[in-house]
Amino acid sequence: MEFVILLSLYAFSPKRLGKHHPPTRRIGFILTSVITVSNTASAVKLISELISGGIGSATQLLASGGSIWLTNVVIFSVWFWDLDRGGPGSRAEAKKDWPDFLFPQMSDPSFAPKDWHPQFFDYLYMSFTNASAFSPTDVLPLTRWAKMLMLLQSTTSLIVVGLVVAKAVNILH
Repeated sequence: MEFVILLSLYAFSPKRLGKHHPPTRRIGFILTSVITVSNTASAVKLISELISGGIGSATQLLASGGSIWLTNVVIFSVWFWDLDRGGPGSRAEAKKDWPDFLFPQMSDPSFAPKDWHPQFFDYLYMSFTNASAFSPTDVLPLTRWAKMLMLLQSTTSLIVVGLVVAKAVNILH
């Protein structure tokens, strides 16, 4: 299902980053939502297995937990990238004056060139540090939806990491 949606996304707009294109954006939301639901279902299944004692191998547990955590980092980086200032197309067209996230390079012109703007890697880095530290590090959420999304990511990461590590320590003695 994810592959079909991804192909549709590419077919409708292979060069969508330079221009806001609502139909492509909706398809992107559907793809990201499907991946989010899939990873959430995996996390719920892992947690229920942990609670019921169904996972006996530390290797299996760490691989499953690590996969869910890493997928969570990527999913949230896509959400952050696709929602900040209305998405990459809207950012390219400067449709929205105010950012949803404040990157350090945006707060002081001496930190970056005048034409600096966040790229996908910047959102991936933000997602990784938020999931690792369970809080924002150097990028600040400015809007309520950005704060809520970062809160959700931190909470999910804390639960998955906490339960997986606790159980792995128990299995390894």
